[in-house]
Amino acid sequence: MTRRCPQCGQRKLFRRWFTLAERCPRCGLVFEREEGAFLGSLAINYGVTGVSTIVTVAIMLAASLPNPSVFTLTATAILMTLFLPLLFYPFAKTTWAAIDLLMHRKRRAA
Repeated sequence: MTRRCPQCGQRKLFRRWFTLAERCPRCGLVFEREEGAFLGSLAINYGVTGVSTIVTVAIMLAASLPNPSVFTLTATAILMTLFLPLLFYPFAKTTWAAIDLLMHRKRRAA
């Protein structure tokens, strides 16, 4: 969640917002070992976006009862589902890299 290397804590892993370095500049940890290695980050990003959108819309709906604005609720849901994945992308990538490192720690040490 901090956009750092899960192994050594190195910052500045992203060249741009959407471009993760192939390796950590400090410890050399390879982030994308194979095609599809970051499907977990997609699932994390999707889950965070879905839960955040549902919770926000539910709170807005509850706060605006008995006359909720359908336009406002719909616009909020659409904007959140468009922009939240873009904002959360690098955090999902590094969070998945940390989870992947924990799952395959023994294999990488060998």
